[in-house]
Amino acid sequence: MVFVCLCYFRFVVAFKHKDKTSADSSAASDSTTAANCVKESPAINIRSHEFSLVVPDHLKYNQPHLTENSRTDVMTVTPWLAPVVWEGTFNQDVLDSIYKPKNISIAATVFAVGKYTMFLKNFLESAEQHFFVGFRVHMHVFTDQPNEVPKVKMAAGRQVMVHKVPSLNRWQEISARRMKQIQDLIEEKLRGNTDYIFCLDVDSKFHGRWGTESLGRLVTVVHPGYYRDDRSRFPYERRPQSRAYVAPGEGDFYYCGGAYGGLLQEVHQLTKTCNLNFEADAKDGIEAAWQEESHLNRYMWINKPSKVLSPEYLWQDFKPKNPEIRLLRFSGVIKNYADIRPNV
Repeated sequence: MVFVCLCYFRFVVAFKHKDKTSADSSAASDSTTAANCVKESPAINIRSHEFSLVVPDHLKYNQPHLTENSRTDVMTVTPWLAPVVWEGTFNQDVLDSIYKPKNISIAATVFAVGKYTMFLKNFLESAEQHFFVGFRVHMHVFTDQPNEVPKVKMAAGRQVMVHKVPSLNRWQEISARRMKQIQDLIEEKLRGNTDYIFCLDVDSKFHGRWGTESLGRLVTVVHPGYYRDDRSRFPYERRPQSRAYVAPGEGDFYYCGGAYGGLLQEVHQLTKTCNLNFEADAKDGIEAAWQEESHLNRYMWINKPSKVLSPEYLWQDFKPKNPEIRLLRFSGVIKNYADIRPNV
């Protein structure tokens, strides 16, 4: 079979773990700069990747035109030239034809601790209908109640894997500790057998396609509550003493803690860095305003994502759809936090 090579790129990664946020030269003070440095750890090799953007010969699809833009109502590329993914900005047939022959493996993590197990059935069943359909997918469920994980019929090459974790008394602690558990999962279970990983909130449901258009080196989702706002309204961590600090006048978007991902080695670097910074904060008696989400936003400010997913990829059910949201793909369900969280 003859193939047409559109573009070639190669990822060969054997990186040393050190906090990339220490490269920030715009920290507000010397103490802030010092706070963003963590001790270098031994090198850990994560799987290398070689992906060519190759499509089958004679694939038919509509011709793209440089003088035409399929979306003129929204931003489709960031200032650092990362694509912003909206409905109408990609051709799913082209993308699927590139990635399906590569037999890539995708992991997804969800945490269902305490009463959050009630959301697992809808999450898993809707993921079977919409999340990387036709690809190898392993759903990793972290829970303190393994017997409460529902049996969901999965297609060939897809499965649910359950990991027992302890119960905690504060939802803030549950949120904050996810980064460490994802880091450990990558180091202990996923190295060498997984290409991409996405970290998702369990109290959500898929409504539309989430597929190859979301693949990238480092991927994040713009928060649906703040994507129309000025950065001055973003709920960043504003205390300079915290390693999650983002100074006034800084920041690109406000990203969701409930949906992010990318290549395995990139998410490993992200989770390891954020966990080290969280632990360093804890030793100083500081807890970032929105725990892992705060540290995620700090990380993404310094380490720009290679692909940004629009709020289509994590909407909120209690919000009416704005005109620019043409397709709802993934959304947080309506719930009463007082009923499901161990503390308010």
